[in-house]
Amino acid sequence: MTTKTLARDLPLDAPLVREEQRARGEDAAMIRLASGLARELGDYRPWVYWADTLASALIGWGALAALMLLPALPLWASAGLFVLSVLGLYRLGSFIHEISHMKDSSVPGYRTGWNLIAGVPLLIPSFMYEGVHNLHHMKNRYGTARDPEYMALARKPKLSVPLFVLVAALGPLGLLIRWAVLAPLSVLMPGLRAFVAARFSALSINPEFRREPVSGEARARWLRLEVATSLFAMAVLVGVVSGVVPLRAFLIWLAVLSVSMVINQIRTLAAHLWENDGTPMSITAQYLDSVNVPPPALLPAIWAPVGLRYHALHHLLPALPYHALGEAHRRLIAEVPAASAYHGGNHSSMMGVVARLWKTAGTHAG
Repeated sequence: MTTKTLARDLPLDAPLVREEQRARGEDAAMIRLASGLARELGDYRPWVYWADTLASALIGWGALAALMLLPALPLWASAGLFVLSVLGLYRLGSFIHEISHMKDSSVPGYRTGWNLIAGVPLLIPSFMYEGVHNLHHMKNRYGTARDPEYMALARKPKLSVPLFVLVAALGPLGLLIRWAVLAPLSVLMPGLRAFVAARFSALSINPEFRREPVSGEARARWLRLEVATSLFAMAVLVGVVSGVVPLRAFLIWLAVLSVSMVINQIRTLAAHLWENDGTPMSITAQYLDSVNVPPPALLPAIWAPVGLRYHALHHLLPALPYHALGEAHRRLIAEVPAASAYHGGNHSSMMGVVARLWKTAGTHAG
């Protein structure tokens, strides 16, 4: 249940509802204010999405092309292009999060355009997140064993934290196997097809998550994007083997994708506190288990792009477009009382959140 849904379905000014919220540990005032902002700031601005996406693509793919085509550049120039490519493509790929929340009518043609310039060549077509990330926002799933994007890292051994990051470095190789090997084989083997669809068709972090079959337009979109991504991955590998694609260019592409995925995995460490024991949580508790890293900090705009620096606020208002989150945060900070739970979701830095996770990991009995 989203906060916007809560606002529509529950008369928040009714005394009985406020009493029920208090019994569940809800901060009713915070939810009421946030719900009002959802109505005021909820309109999507297509030009913002297109301009931001195209600029990110131009920087990311342009720097990558220069890096591949200009091997004689000095080391400092190559390093600069590598960083630009990583950051540009990381930001470009982050828009998959927005796609998982938006309707087609919100930004017409955006899903198709993004998949063409990002989803397919980055090996992360949008269906890998659509219908998956939304489960993470379901009130009775968040933080439980049924949440595809939750792993109680704070309750696991300390070694789980670095392993969680290191596994992301192998992400591009895993995706190549998924698209260039498993996808075509699964067409010939129904048993393998069901296994691949359930286990390797979602960008999730919960190893116990199994994706349910989809139907209708979602299934048709899945098949179209799977075919396109598989053909692209196979073409790349055939090109490398035949010499059409230089090995150096292929390795640079893999390295850029790998570093981008590692950065995203580190960001994920700071997206939540990861402290829930698996029981369902109230909306307020879910908010407090999530993390905002708002201004004046500047670096979050780089490592948590496309509104991801307001991850806790996003859990309050999942339907709010990324370009409205900053304004929503400023209004909430100005309007909520000092004792509001809203302040508890704001953190000063990624390092502080990760340090807390590291300190807590391995200390829970059982």
